[in-house]
Amino acid sequence: MNLLLNHLQALIFCATSPVSIEELQKCLSEALVLEVSVSDVLEGIEQLNAQFSTDAFAFQVYAIGGGYQFLTKPAYQDSVSILLKHKSKKKLSASALETLAIIAYKQPITRSQVEQIRGVSCDYAIQRLLEKGLLEIKGKANTIGRPVLFGTSQKFMEYFGINHLRDLPQLRDLAPEENTIGEAPRNKYLHTSFIQ
Repeated sequence: MNLLLNHLQALIFCATSPVSIEELQKCLSEALVLEVSVSDVLEGIEQLNAQFSTDAFAFQVYAIGGGYQFLTKPAYQDSVSILLKHKSKKKLSASALETLAIIAYKQPITRSQVEQIRGVSCDYAIQRLLEKGLLEIKGKANTIGRPVLFGTSQKFMEYFGINHLRDLPQLRDLAPEENTIGEAPRNKYLHTSFIQ
């Protein structure tokens, strides 16, 4: 099992993006010239995380973007964010974030539908998000002119640290109940006083 763990650790370490469980299983089976099952790989990941759970390690294997990747533990977030801030050229603008949020929740969606929601042109924001690899073209709509449909990419999932789109915060979690639209409670005394 140690040989399997070492190979598994090497594969996850050298990958520049999350590696799926199927990819890991195929690579290990081929490299070790024996049948490695998906459950063997999952058990190996659990054992690696048990080893890396101590304070002697600043990283662990995380399930992210449909695969597995080494990431630093949350306790080291401040140090890493300082480094990334120094390395990042430019953050996403407010308009790019708004556009990205609309596309993430409404995908697949056309540019004109995004503009209807935002109320302003989104050409530049969509172009920048495509260049950064956070969006991708998902196909064409079956409407007049066949406009392009946009959706989020695998890089979007990695960038925001989520494994599935269902991990996005739900809108009901973001808005307090007093800000929801609906009927106001009726005051029976106020209502009957007008009748008399």
